[in-house]
Amino acid sequence: MELQNKEDNHIENPFPFNNLFLIKGFVTGKNDFWRYVLGIFLAFTGYLTFQLIIMTPLLNAATKNGLSLQEIKQNPNVLFDPNKVGIDKNILLALMMGMFVFAFVFLWIAIKFIQQKSLSSIMTGFDAIRWKRYFFSFGLWGTLIVVMTISSYLLAPQDIEVRFNPIQFSILFLVSIIFIPIQTAVEELIFRGYLMQGLSLAFKNGVFPLLLTSIVFGLMHGSNPEVKEYGLLLMMPYYIFFALFLAIITLLDEGLELAMGIHCANNLFSGLLVCSKNSVLQTDAIFYSKVENPATEFLISIILLSLCFFILLKKYKLSNWKLIYK
Repeated sequence: MELQNKEDNHIENPFPFNNLFLIKGFVTGKNDFWRYVLGIFLAFTGYLTFQLIIMTPLLNAATKNGLSLQEIKQNPNVLFDPNKVGIDKNILLALMMGMFVFAFVFLWIAIKFIQQKSLSSIMTGFDAIRWKRYFFSFGLWGTLIVVMTISSYLLAPQDIEVRFNPIQFSILFLVSIIFIPIQTAVEELIFRGYLMQGLSLAFKNGVFPLLLTSIVFGLMHGSNPEVKEYGLLLMMPYYIFFALFLAIITLLDEGLELAMGIHCANNLFSGLLVCSKNSVLQTDAIFYSKVENPATEFLISIILLSLCFFILLKKYKLSNWKLIYK
């Protein structure tokens, strides 16, 4: 997509905003509001369809393992706890990730056939997907997570137990590198891509889409075990702050590549390195954290995200804030 209408002050911008990523959503495909609503509906239909497919075998496994139907009814999320269900952690992880595979297929159907767009049109404002950005942000955030994890272990070894099992970890690694990039890509495509572009058509700027998609992203994680244990008021700011960060760099960089890389590294390295009692993904990670302090973890995440943003800002010159509000 040419930049002439942005860079030449003598040419009036015919679009309601300056952001190439938002403009691409404006000029490609069919963009009636009902098409976006149907697209989101189909994506979640795919997610729930696979969930229904795996529900019967999970119920059977759970009841055989001693869980009553009353217990499951009171807390349906118990079906995704491998210790309670009595199923191998890696098998359950693969099943959980399968829901995102179905969501991706249904979303692709909506984008291609209902809106007549290409998948790349909701990923980047440029002609080609900038994979170097994806892998740089992946490596950057992954490095920060590794440094933080090792530092935590060295500073408080009594709070973290090493549970490295080579065989189980190898299976976990294989399952994770196959499915977690899909899972995180689907969330980014839906929230920072599809919804961001769709809402920008209604609001004619990036501010409200940025805020709304971040809040919805937080609410969609409201059923996580951490929320049940520590409450919405403590956990929701973390989810929303992380979503805001991803939304801001998406708009400043006019594409999803940086956000997708960070999100993938966040889930992948977290799942491989550390597990705890209330982790949403119960995995055979290298470390098991015996102490959970979400307030401290939130503060650390703010520091790390700020450092990450500073590095990305300097490397990619993400300083044009007009790309968000105009």
